[in-house]
Amino acid sequence: MSVNMKSQSSGILEVIMDWPEGKDFGMPPEEEVMHAEEAPPYNELSESEKQYALFTDGSCRIVGKHRRWKAAVWSPRQQVAETAEGEGELSQFAEVKAIQVALDIAEREKWPGLYTDSWMVANALWGWLQQWKQSNWQCRSKPIWAAALWQGITAQVQNLLVKVRHVDAHVPKSRATEEHQNNQQVDKAAKIEVAQMDLDWQHKGELFLARWAHDTSGHQGRDATQRWARDRGVDFTMDTIAQVIHDCETCAAIKQVKQLKPLWYGGQWLKYKYGEAWQIDYITLPPTHQGKRHALTMVEATTGWLETYTVPHATAQTLSWTLRNRFCGKMAPQRELSQTMGHISGTTL
Repeated sequence: MSVNMKSQSSGILEVIMDWPEGKDFGMPPEEEVMHAEEAPPYNELSESEKQYALFTDGSCRIVGKHRRWKAAVWSPRQQVAETAEGEGELSQFAEVKAIQVALDIAEREKWPGLYTDSWMVANALWGWLQQWKQSNWQCRSKPIWAAALWQGITAQVQNLLVKVRHVDAHVPKSRATEEHQNNQQVDKAAKIEVAQMDLDWQHKGELFLARWAHDTSGHQGRDATQRWARDRGVDFTMDTIAQVIHDCETCAAIKQVKQLKPLWYGGQWLKYKYGEAWQIDYITLPPTHQGKRHALTMVEATTGWLETYTVPHATAQTLSWTLRNRFCGKMAPQRELSQTMGHISGTTL
């Protein structure tokens, strides 16, 4: 066996295996796996060859509580698409399933020219199938992903002269050829249609999770809420987070407090240094699932700097605990100024 490695324009190394006539190198004929040749660009096909060219693609989407997948095959000459759908698999599975559907068509036409924008699919048909079968459908002692599906494809290509070409899916419209336009057609055919009701429920579910993240993370801003959620394996768009923050009554109450000007007691409080005089108050919040019904607000009298803490009870004990455990590490107010908290005695503090 002689192996010649040569670099292709696509950047993929093609292995050309020359099997001398009459030699099987210990592999029984039934063990041999046919591998695909590289198909020419669609624009270079003759008119008779174009009628056998098939473009494939696959996609998946979460619909309600289920993950749906869809595989599609597009025939440019017949201007029709053939599809297969199911649940529970990823888009990679759909892309491989699309090849299986295309090979079903090719078995009838006898000249399959497959065009795909998946490097995984192209490489598998160009040579990986042969390696996988020789290694008993394992790679590094682990089973090949979707082995049953690949085994079915291997059985199909045994009796076909399959030609495969990888299509670049990311080409500007100004440079798009007929090949790229057909790839866009199969991409549209593979899109999963979702009813408006399903989209509404999906959006409501995303808003519910975003409210949970915003509330649990401490009513932070957009970027901080998104980082907090991503650290826990949940991702939201900025638009969703912005809508949740805009509708958040707790954030609205805190924002209102931030707009208050520092108190002025006839100029007398100016004798205090920074951090010595604070206006302290409780704000009642709308109910939350965490049970935090109040916000303790503390405004530094000389600068208007605001500190807020969500707490379950508006009591002297809560204030004392917050000052001792949350606030004293920053600075301890020596005198509180408040018209609404006169019931809290200096002894308690």
